Amino acid sequence: MKYVKIHKEGKWIIAFTLLLLFVINVIVYLQYPKSILAANVIVSALLFIFVMFFFRNPSRVVEIDDPSLVVAPADGTIVVVEPTEEHEYFGDKRIQISIFMSVFNVHANWVPIGGKVLMVKHHNGNYRVAYSPKASIDNERSTIVIETPGKSQILMRQIAGAIARRIVTYAKAGKSYHLNEQIGFIKFGSRVDLFLPMDAEIFVTVGESTTGNETIIARLNEES
Repeated sequence: MKYVKIHKEGKWIIAFTLLLLFVINVIVYLQYPKSILAANVIVSALLFIFVMFFFRNPSRVVEIDDPSLVVAPADGTIVVVEPTEEHEYFGDKRIQISIFMSVFNVHANWVPIGGKVLMVKHHNGNYRVAYSPKASIDNERSTIVIETPGKSQILMRQIAGAIARRIVTYAKAGKSYHLNEQIGFIKFGSRVDLFLPMDAEIFVTVGESTTGNETIIARLNEES
């Protein structure tokens, strides 16, 4: 029998939501007519279903025999594919690929490519809308730098949005990670940026939808 898996980041929120809705419905039951109670029960059920839906955790396994391929770290829509200066870590020009995640997307983040994590750094910041160009440097964010076995380096940045107020990052500097592992979670709407070498072969375009841990984003040139 199939069932919906709930992400560990949502279990306490779901429990609190259920308790809160129960209390509200008891109050409505004691103080208001049955018609209002019926409407409140329907609204409560829809809200609870939405919260459950938001924290769903689908099982996804990608089988790739090319270690140079970069896989989408998140569900969402490609909003940026362009060369840009990356100042935080590389200090040079990189290809930036940004994925905007709406509240309807799965919000788990996956490892985009196998390798060793060189740096993990969290930055406090603002809460602009996640698709704003300045969100990458102004918003609360976490930066993760991964070095592949072929010695290429990519930077992944988890970015909070106007609604998202919590970024969770599982990656630890010095540890190696593989595809199919989750690297973090962003709650309630957000964005993920990737900064790739300029000679990477890009397979996505602006406006394209991505599926985390499934969509192939790019191939790194690791022959040099």
